[in-house]
Amino acid sequence: MGMCVTGLGLLGLGILYMIFREPTIVNGFAMGGSSIALFGRVGGGIYTKAADMGADLVGKTEERIPEDDPRNPATIADNVGDNVGDVAGLGADLLESYVGAIVSAMILASELFRNDNAVFGADMLQNMMFFPFLLAAGGLVACGIGTAVMLGRKKLSDFPHKELNRSTYLSAGLTLLVGFVITLVLFRSMSAANLEGAGFSLGFISPWISSALGVISGIAVGFFAEYYTSYEFKPTIEIANATKQGPAITITEGLSVGFRSVMAPIAVIAVAILLSYATSGLYGVAMAATGMLSFVAATVSVDTYGPIADNAGGIAQMSKLDENVRDITDTLDAVGNTTAAIGKGLAIGSAALATLSMLVSYLFSFTPADETMVLNLVEPLTLVGGLVGAALPFLFSGILINSVTKTAGDMVVEVRRQFREIKGLLSGTEDPDYKKCIEIASEGALREMRLPALMSVGTPVIFGFLFGTRFVGGLLIGATLSAVMLALSTSNMGGAWDNAKKYIEAGMLTGFGRGSDAHSAAVIGDTVGDPLKDTVGPSLNILIKIMSTVSLVMVALFSRYNLLDLISNLFK
Repeated sequence: MGMCVTGLGLLGLGILYMIFREPTIVNGFAMGGSSIALFGRVGGGIYTKAADMGADLVGKTEERIPEDDPRNPATIADNVGDNVGDVAGLGADLLESYVGAIVSAMILASELFRNDNAVFGADMLQNMMFFPFLLAAGGLVACGIGTAVMLGRKKLSDFPHKELNRSTYLSAGLTLLVGFVITLVLFRSMSAANLEGAGFSLGFISPWISSALGVISGIAVGFFAEYYTSYEFKPTIEIANATKQGPAITITEGLSVGFRSVMAPIAVIAVAILLSYATSGLYGVAMAATGMLSFVAATVSVDTYGPIADNAGGIAQMSKLDENVRDITDTLDAVGNTTAAIGKGLAIGSAALATLSMLVSYLFSFTPADETMVLNLVEPLTLVGGLVGAALPFLFSGILINSVTKTAGDMVVEVRRQFREIKGLLSGTEDPDYKKCIEIASEGALREMRLPALMSVGTPVIFGFLFGTRFVGGLLIGATLSAVMLALSTSNMGGAWDNAKKYIEAGMLTGFGRGSDAHSAAVIGDTVGDPLKDTVGPSLNILIKIMSTVSLVMVALFSRYNLLDLISNLFK
């Protein structure tokens, strides 16, 4: 899966660049990826969580039957949904971030140092444009080697999480090594004047340091996601202990963990931005984003592990295999919840950096070559755009949660109806109508994703043609800042609730196991967290990325034609 995401991304990007030779045009490739990511993450998130909530609320809490029990009418829809949202949606999401970061770095190089304005030769400019692409290609090779080394080991650890982390760290380390070699080849021969003119404060090694900061910050963001969601650490254990006091305390403790989890990854991203800017200017920030995604083949592989393990557990339950088989798959699934949180953390961090890169490219796209790029945040038009942008992710999230709730409500009604009307269902003598639940989830997802999709694509276009480029610039800044905070908190609190439930099911909460009141409280917490971690959090990445990509593509039009400028010209 990881090799597909990076390989197809580089293949498409390479072919399009060879045809058009213009990174701004190639950016349309990223916009196409955004549209499919929107379908996978938003539509898939609604599908999977509606099915999951319907299956859990009726099957586990009302009828007290195990998770993924074949008697539950929603169990097939639940397992299908894991693949739709967490595999297909994840792949499209990170493909878009991956391509967007590379293209934005190429656009920045071409816009920051236009030939008529540059203080260095064409060779330096060309190398700066090719460096992000070559770094990503080198990262793909490094991830292939890292994965092969781990798979080739004769003895693996009994702790799968450690093996997955080792694979990621090895791939990241090899990516740093390959990136250094590429930097030597491209920039070692450049003159000191060229390097200084490009803003490389540490000489030829500057772009590599910026990309290395991205790699390191990606690892750090993943670590903090693991800390706040794994039941090996204190925050999730605190939630598990809170289940003894009932659902209300469980929910409150989970909210606390989610909100507390925001500061550390944001600090990491902030430091990466400051240091990369100090090293290589705005180009360095774009390279930090590319660096964070350069080993994405490894992180996608690790993230996809979760839904595979979850589906394996469902098959074991439905096939009525021995209980010890389900115990093993539950352990793997708990690891998968943490790896999924790590993947979501990386996706959020990379989305923030990639969006920042695209925002800078957006500003250069409407600023004439002889003018200084300025976006004054205290200017009323820009400030209002920022306020509207900051509110947008909350409106978007509220619509998504409502969409999941409505579809899940339909699912609950159907599952209850089948348990009530199919007399031999609970005894196992008659089969449920799985198809009806799949239809409810599919129809609900397709129906409910229309408004969020239109908001993502249409908001920057509508405001751009109404109020112009500076309003949209403020809109993008406000939406990015707000969405990153909201995405981190919702993803982490949902993952922590889920693993608190797994902690109890693994028998690690003394005196409280499956079927206890504490377990029921944990199931409710997990059910509340499901749409947050698998629908809202991942979809917010898509919101800010597709808004930035659409803005970058459309700015050439609404910088010239917008209602505000038209009215201003009429009164001049």
